[in-house]
Amino acid sequence: MEREWLFSLIPLTIGAVFLSFGVYGLRRASTLRRGVTAEGRIVRHDVRRDDEGATFYHPVAAWTTRDGHECEYSSRFGRGVVGGNFGMGAFVVVQYDPEDPHRFAIQGWDVATVDRLFTVLGSVFTAGTLLVLLVRLLAL
Repeated sequence: MEREWLFSLIPLTIGAVFLSFGVYGLRRASTLRRGVTAEGRIVRHDVRRDDEGATFYHPVAAWTTRDGHECEYSSRFGRGVVGGNFGMGAFVVVQYDPEDPHRFAIQGWDVATVDRLFTVLGSVFTAGTLLVLLVRLLAL
């Protein structure tokens, strides 16, 4: 087998990284589904710009935990446009992990679609590359 097989490490690595991010996000979402629900309020938006200049708005939700602890955290997901339901001062439902309130999701804003997409793409890249490598090894 020549050195060309080394190029297959590129999609394999990309697939493994995508799969890892996707599985992490889905496990996090699963933990939050078993978490505690609280009513929160959007107090501001963290504005972040990427390298190309695109602007993303991350809502910052504030809520009080069951034990009376005040929480105020920024969502891990950002969007280019803030809808009316998530503007400053809007009341939202927050699901959080009572052991670590920093892990939370704003219902309607934080969706698991991105995590599912990363999981599927990572699985396809990883399985496809491993299949090609296996066929190539068996053909020798």
